[in-house]
Amino acid sequence: MLTRRHFLQGSVAAAFAAKLGVVHAAANHADTIYTNGTVWTGDSRVPLTNAFAVTGERFSALGKDAAFSLKTKRTRIVDLQGAFVTPGLIDNHTHFLMGAKTLKQVNLRQAATPEQFTDIIAGRAKSLPEGEWIEGGNWDEQLWGGELPTKEWIDKVTPNHPVAVARLDLHMLLLNSAALKAAGIDKNTPTPPGGEIVRDAKGNPTGILKDQAKELVLSIIPGDTMARNIDTFKQGIQHGLRHGVTQCHIKGISWESHNIMMAMREKAHPQMRFQSYVPIQDWKKLLQQINDEGFGDQWVGWGGLKGLFDGSLGSRTALFHDAYHDDASTHGITVQDTNDLREWTQQADQHGLRVSLHAIGDEANDEALDIFEHTIKQNGKGKSARRFTIEHAQHLTKSAVPRFAQLGVIPCVQPYHAIDDGRWAVKRIGEERLTGTYAFHSLLQAGATLSFGSDWPVAPLDPVKGIEAAVLRQTIDGKNPDGWLPDEKVTVEQALQAYTINNAYAAGQQDELGSISTGKRADFVVMDNNLLTAPTGKIGSTRILQTNLSGKAHFSTL
Repeated sequence: MLTRRHFLQGSVAAAFAAKLGVVHAAANHADTIYTNGTVWTGDSRVPLTNAFAVTGERFSALGKDAAFSLKTKRTRIVDLQGAFVTPGLIDNHTHFLMGAKTLKQVNLRQAATPEQFTDIIAGRAKSLPEGEWIEGGNWDEQLWGGELPTKEWIDKVTPNHPVAVARLDLHMLLLNSAALKAAGIDKNTPTPPGGEIVRDAKGNPTGILKDQAKELVLSIIPGDTMARNIDTFKQGIQHGLRHGVTQCHIKGISWESHNIMMAMREKAHPQMRFQSYVPIQDWKKLLQQINDEGFGDQWVGWGGLKGLFDGSLGSRTALFHDAYHDDASTHGITVQDTNDLREWTQQADQHGLRVSLHAIGDEANDEALDIFEHTIKQNGKGKSARRFTIEHAQHLTKSAVPRFAQLGVIPCVQPYHAIDDGRWAVKRIGEERLTGTYAFHSLLQAGATLSFGSDWPVAPLDPVKGIEAAVLRQTIDGKNPDGWLPDEKVTVEQALQAYTINNAYAAGQQDELGSISTGKRADFVVMDNNLLTAPTGKIGSTRILQTNLSGKAHFSTL
C-alpha cells in the first residue's frame, strides 16, 4: 500500500512532470479543472497527483501546474475538497441483463432455512398474476447446511405459477412441478450432454437442473419485449453507476444482451460503456458483423467470444483432476466438447477475435491453457490484438500458475467469490487442493495481468466490495478475520489496477481507458474515502460521490 512518503514522492513527480509539460499535445485550454483532490491515476508517469484537467471528452493535463496552465475565462474549477479519485472502474465479468432483472425479481440470498426459502417464494406468488413465471433466485444451500432444495419445498405455495429460480452461481435451477411439466421434463427425459437432471431414488426429477440441463426450461420461458428489456438494462446501468462502474464486460452465453445493446445504441448511447462477448460457437456470425460494422464504438464494443469448459464448484460440476472430497462419484463435467473449443478458439484467434474460456476446476484450467498454447503454436505469436482470458481461473495446479504469464493469458477473477466460497470450499475439494485456489497474489507474482470483476448477479456489482474482498479475504460468515488463504491477499493498489488499466487491456482498450492519462477518455470516479491510506476495515464503507464518463457526471451526489 502506498504510504504518505509515496504520496509526497508522487506529488514531487507530478510537479516535475508538469514542468516537463504533461499536457495533451492537442489541448490549448481546459473545459474543467479538478483540483485539491487525492488522485490515483493508474499512470506510472504520475501515479499520484492533486489535480487534472479535462478538455472535451478527454484528460488534457495532470498535476496542478499543468492543469492551470490551460485555464481560460470559461474554464470551470471543481474543488474536490480532498476527495479520492480513481480512473473509471471496469467490471470484467457480468451477466448484465440477468443482474438487472434481479433488481426486481424474487431474491433468495437471505433465505437461511428451507422455511424462509418457501415463505419468500410464497410471497412472490401472491404478488403475481396467475400463470406468470417466478424467476430470480440467488439461493445458497450452504446457508442451511448443504441440502439442495426440491420441488416439494415450493409446490404447495405455487400451484398456479411455474418457478425457475437460480442458485447464486447460476449453474443450477430449481423448478417446481408446474415448470417441470411446462418443459416436458419427467422420469424418462434423457440427461443432456454437459448437464444433469438431479433425480430421486425412484428416478424422478427433484426439480434441480445443472448447467446445460437448464436449457430444457430456459428455452420455453416467455421472454420480455425489447422495450421492457431496454428499460431493465437502464435500471441496471443506474445501479452500476451508483457503485462507480463505468464499463461492464458482458460474458453471457447468448446473443440477447448483445441485441439489446445494439437496439439501445441505435437510439442514443447508453450511460455506461459495454463490451459484448457472445457464444464462441458463433464466431463466424460475429466476424460477419465486424466485417459489416466494425468493432463498435466507445459505448458498445464487440469482438469477444466466450466458451464454457466446465460448471461450478457449488454444483460439483467444476472439472477437477481428482474426485470431489464430498462426492467420490464425480470429478465434474465438461460442458462444451474440448475438441470443439480447440477448433473454435484457433479459428476465432486466426480472424482477430478475442477468446475467453470459462474454467473453474483445476483440470478445466489446465485444458484451457493447453487450448491457448495450441492456438499460439498454430497461429503464431506476437498478435497485438490477442486477448486470451480464462474466466474465473478459480482452482489452479501448481504448474498452471506460471503458464498464464508465459502464454499471455489473462486470469479474469472475481474477488467476492473467494470470500463467499471460502466458507465451504474445503468440503468440496479438501485441504490439499486449497493451494492454488483464488490464487491472486501467486498469479501476480508470476507476472500475470490480473483482471477483477463481479460475475453479477452471482456477486454484487460493486468494485469497492471487490477491492475489500481481495485485500482482506475475510469470508462473509465472519469466521476468517485474518483472511481465508491470507497468502493470496493483494494490496489496494494492485486491486485498483485490476479494476482499471488491466481490465481496459483485457478488452484491447488500454490506449483509450483505464487510467487518468492525458489523451485518454475522461472516465473517473470520486469517492469519500482514500482507499490507499484508509484502515483496511474501512474500505467497504467507502461511498461513491460521482461517476464520470467522457468528462460528464453520469451519477453524482456532489
